[in-house]
Amino acid sequence: MLKLTPLLLALIYGFVLYWFSAWRTAKQLEAKSTELADPLLRNLCDRMAASLDLPRIRVHIYEVDPVNGLAAPDGRIYITRGFFQKYRQGLVNADEMASVIAHELGHVALGHSRRRMIDFSGQNALRMGLAMVLGRLLPGIGVMIANLITRVVAAGLSRKDEYEADAYASALLVKAGIGTAPQKSLFGKLDRLTASNAGAMPAWFMSHPKTADRVAAIERNEARWAKVDRD
Repeated sequence: MLKLTPLLLALIYGFVLYWFSAWRTAKQLEAKSTELADPLLRNLCDRMAASLDLPRIRVHIYEVDPVNGLAAPDGRIYITRGFFQKYRQGLVNADEMASVIAHELGHVALGHSRRRMIDFSGQNALRMGLAMVLGRLLPGIGVMIANLITRVVAAGLSRKDEYEADAYASALLVKAGIGTAPQKSLFGKLDRLTASNAGAMPAWFMSHPKTADRVAAIERNEARWAKVDRD
């Protein structure tokens, strides 16, 4: 039992750290956001809400410059001011923005925020356990290897969440009559809009899948759904 104590402490520490981070993030988001009021985007949100039998989908603008969308741990959806400005400048159209909102709704509906709490705690325990073992076997570099392995595991879990949220968004966009074309066209713009050089990184280190892989996954889903409809 004593041998497991460090791992149990790591799990508890991970839970506490996650909840504190979630609480602090929620406070920051609430303090620096306003509800989305753009009529065209609101209309698209209403169409998606109707497809989900919801009275309304509330989206907030988070007053920061980076281009991003996010689902808060409490289930609220946010689009950053930087992303909204790209829309206002005509670099992103309304349907493409709707695809971002649909993606974040996917994270909420699929329980990714709750799952990340478990993943984070497990990764923390994994890191500590590996560091203890590898630190003895490989003094000096064992801890570095443990951190590297944990990073690869975390990136893989994050990519899985992104694929699942993409699939949810595709289904919702089709049901709402918007379609997946805006979702795919936005992926073609994201690297440029975010000034990302993620393509230079190995896929297993990236927290998001590569653009081409995401588009290919959407098209595989579309082909499978079309086959089901024909059958």
